[in-house]
Amino acid sequence: MTSLIDRAYLAEQTFGDVDLALELLVLFSGQCRRLLPGITDPRLDDHHRADLAHTLKGSALGVGAARVAELSAAIEDGLRRGGGVPAPAYGALADAVEATLSEIDAPA
Repeated sequence: MTSLIDRAYLAEQTFGDVDLALELLVLFSGQCRRLLPGITDPRLDDHHRADLAHTLKGSALGVGAARVAELSAAIEDGLRRGGGVPAPAYGALADAVEATLSEIDAPA
């Protein structure tokens, strides 16, 4: 199975500092848990949801979580265009976040 976190990229970004990499993953996990509910909440306006997706995309890129970044970017783009986002896109993001968090939480 392919890793959802590019550990080599993360190590490069943290100059091989394992403690810093772990700290970034903990921060990313927290952001996922805080941002995902707002991104998927249709009661919030599209602009706000797009901003949340943008923030998650940036955080994901910072730790090498490419799938979460890709799906967040697609949702952000759809919301900013005003054309709507297909409902399965939100489910795909939620699934990717869940799988990525499971990978982060798994013992090394």
